[in-house]
Amino acid sequence: MDPAKTYPSNFCHVVAMPSPGRGHINPMMSLCKLLALKRPQQILVTFVVTEEWLGFIGSDPKPANVRFATIPNVIPSELGRAKDFQGFVEAVYTKMEAPFEELLDRLEPPVTAIVADTYLIWAIGVGNRRNIPVASLWPMSATVFSVLHHFELLVQNGHSPIDVSEHGDELVDYIPGVSATRVIDLPTVITPKLLHRCLEGVSLVSKAHYLLFTSIRELEHEAVDTLKAKFSFPVYPIGPAIPYFELQKNSSLIDGHIHGVNYLRWLDCQSIDSVLYISLGSFLSVSSAQIDEIAGGLQDSGVRYLWVSRGETDRHEDTCGGDVGMVVPWCDQLKVLCHPSVGGFLTHCGWNSTLEAAFAGVPMLTFPIFWDQIPNSKQIVEDWKVGWRVKKDVGFENLVTRGEISELVKRLMDQKSNEGNEMRKRAKQLQKACQGAIAEGGSSETNLDAFIRDVSKGQGH
Repeated sequence: MDPAKTYPSNFCHVVAMPSPGRGHINPMMSLCKLLALKRPQQILVTFVVTEEWLGFIGSDPKPANVRFATIPNVIPSELGRAKDFQGFVEAVYTKMEAPFEELLDRLEPPVTAIVADTYLIWAIGVGNRRNIPVASLWPMSATVFSVLHHFELLVQNGHSPIDVSEHGDELVDYIPGVSATRVIDLPTVITPKLLHRCLEGVSLVSKAHYLLFTSIRELEHEAVDTLKAKFSFPVYPIGPAIPYFELQKNSSLIDGHIHGVNYLRWLDCQSIDSVLYISLGSFLSVSSAQIDEIAGGLQDSGVRYLWVSRGETDRHEDTCGGDVGMVVPWCDQLKVLCHPSVGGFLTHCGWNSTLEAAFAGVPMLTFPIFWDQIPNSKQIVEDWKVGWRVKKDVGFENLVTRGEISELVKRLMDQKSNEGNEMRKRAKQLQKACQGAIAEGGSSETNLDAFIRDVSKGQGH
């Protein structure tokens, strides 16, 4: 699009600002692609990332009316952020605002709306100062948002701060829109300062013009409806904010070639529901000792598997046992989960992975590590009943043995098990709900249309 051209009166220029992390950038990009595909002649999306992140994602396919813009690398490199996560977060909260504002001054055509990650606590203030409506995109579950939004109730009831080792089984049944949950299943926090920053971002949502959830109402109707009643502005669940609209595309990334190995062709050769897919996330992962136990458990189980093992690929290729398993450094996760041969998912329970499994109708073995992964695991296992816990104790130091892993994997993948088949039926019901939400007239599709109408009319100015 030519910035010098004259745009129609109903033209909408959306600036999208994700928090700089894979679990935040991916859902924001999925939302932006949906917006762009909905109104290709009426919407221009400027997707703002750091120069480093542009190097990671700049070559990814996108609609013609989605363009990238960058701010300088004013935050620590993505490649080392886990080493000083608190320092990384502080930089995101304090260093990105000024270059983002400078970028806004240079952008053409004039900005109609800003969609910003809730964790970017400065973004709503930037929009309000400039009289630009801001939509806050929450990249985690509506349930977790409600827990954090009502956090003072945990404090009042003596459940924060608390010694989880002694009081972890105490029941929290007073958070609006959230089913009764044990203290141990609440979001875990690395440091009090990070919790404070997160709560600050959630509290500032009240100054936004819209709240967008990457979830669908059918998955979390109690939390969504509670929050809709709480806020005076529109709350739109527009999910699942995953790249389902790209499933039919063929590209060099999606054809399954990784280092000369075609994992999709390998999946094509396996029986229906026979393969366990394994991915434990792209940021914080499990210890090397735990990886060894998982590898041993898979070997003992005899179950076929596809394992995305970043940084561990060479180490575990020897345990694949011929054609029984495959270890790769990356894959198109949604395409894999939707493959007919995949019958289970061993997951860290990141929200994007959880949504992708729900969309694909695949039951899960949950291995949460920290933060929202813990309540996501509880939702999967207790609320939706489409998974079992592998990791029952919170913390990095608690090792799950190869014997435990082997038995759970065999149990999940046993197609003759009544228990497993009932869970598979429930997973297919979740799949039906997700696909209904994005169909014409579905809840998410209707919400997305309403949001586009709102910002196109300039509501919030």
